[in-house]
Amino acid sequence: MDTSKTNLENTPKYTILVVDDEKRMVRFIRLNLEQDGFHVIAANDGASALEQVRTQLPDLILLDVMMPDMSGFDVLRKIREVNTVPVIMLTAKGEEDDRIQGLDLGADDYVTKPFSPRELVSRVKAVLRRTKTFQEEQVDIAEVDSRLKIDFSRREVWVEGEKVDLRPTEYRLLYHLVKNAGWVNTHEQLLTKVWGFEYRDEPHYVRLYVNYLRKKLEEDPSNPKYILTERGVGYRFVDYSHNQEEKDNVEA
Repeated sequence: MDTSKTNLENTPKYTILVVDDEKRMVRFIRLNLEQDGFHVIAANDGASALEQVRTQLPDLILLDVMMPDMSGFDVLRKIREVNTVPVIMLTAKGEEDDRIQGLDLGADDYVTKPFSPRELVSRVKAVLRRTKTFQEEQVDIAEVDSRLKIDFSRREVWVEGEKVDLRPTEYRLLYHLVKNAGWVNTHEQLLTKVWGFEYRDEPHYVRLYVNYLRKKLEEDPSNPKYILTERGVGYRFVDYSHNQEEKDNVEA
């Protein structure tokens, strides 16, 4: 029996929405994804893409940046107003500013053109795998202190009594940091857990998203008290267990 297949490969077909104004590129992507067992739907402009998201409920979106009328960034911005579906940006530019803009708007990953079919399929599987795995994780409530509370069962984060909206990747990163509170998480460990094994050599993802979290959670992001940097190693979420012990003693 072949034991190399992942849980992802044993599940029913995933639907992938490919959004690109170049029809030849759409055919190329469709051919390679369908050969790997994915169901592929397509859109050649932003308006059609948004309609497909609403009516077809794809499991993942491959979204080209450079499109007429409505750029991929504009489409992503509108998607993220109502939907957390995983999005991988397709860009002909390898410039860091473009990558950061896409991630900042809520993209889960990016692939720079030209890319090999193997790389594209690997990225798609990695994003789907980490999304599926995270949804199956055990969840609970973390009352870090009087200022920060996290309800993992509802995917809600509260800072000073106000609900804070986190994007899916930010939330997964926070989950793994809090789950291992008090322990150092290396860059490689976080990349493997949150992004997937294929991303273990790309520490800039972790740095970028830690900065996003600090801006949303910390009172002073430049002097964080929740997500602490272990220089040259990784990050550690503050050990809040003694706060919970004190709360339990008071309630008892």
